[in-house]
Amino acid sequence: MNYMIIVAGGRGTRMGSDIPKQFLCVGGKPVLMLTLERFHAYDPSMELIVVLPKDQHDYWRSLCERYAFTIAHRIADGGATRFESSKNGLALIPDDADGLVGFHDGVRPFVSDATIRRCFETAEEEYTAIPVMPVTSTLRVVDPRGGGFTVDRSRYREVQTPQVFDIKLARQAFSQPYRPQFTDDASVVESLGCRVTTVEGNKENIKLTTPFDLKVAEVLAGEDFKEGGEN
Repeated sequence: MNYMIIVAGGRGTRMGSDIPKQFLCVGGKPVLMLTLERFHAYDPSMELIVVLPKDQHDYWRSLCERYAFTIAHRIADGGATRFESSKNGLALIPDDADGLVGFHDGVRPFVSDATIRRCFETAEEEYTAIPVMPVTSTLRVVDPRGGGFTVDRSRYREVQTPQVFDIKLARQAFSQPYRPQFTDDASVVESLGCRVTTVEGNKENIKLTTPFDLKVAEVLAGEDFKEGGEN
């Protein structure tokens, strides 16, 4: 059995909205619903777990009723950090479960089937898999005292989600105490000394953070992405 933990703890601050960003509508539907639909379409048997701040549970349930959203999922309480939220989602998976577990940002609704497949197939062999994309902008290290230098961008990758791991490995990783260095789920696993395998992501798999991102999302929600989502 495979699981997907969808972490949606945003408050919408950078969106300039009173509505948390995972509940904003894109293409006529809340973003979080679009995200759940992507994984359900890829594998209807996959167990879906949504992690939300406790004070958002009732609002989410009301949205599900309003939009007649019936994809089965369970809800875990969000934590003060990404580490705690992911750990709370992991706690809903039975102790004797085998298989793979993925961790995905609730506000990345345009992950392609091909990216999901690459992550799960690679993790099946390598125990870990995270999607990445090449960096296309020039990168510069800035010296706080002034100046800085440009670095070789070919050595860097932009990290996306879902980040997929063997369930037993994920449990071991998240049994550790929290550290500030845990910036994503892969960094938690890497702290055990494990090598994290990278696979190709897809360029549409953006994290919706700003009002500009929402404008891009409205375009991606159209037929072009639906037809080309295998990239």
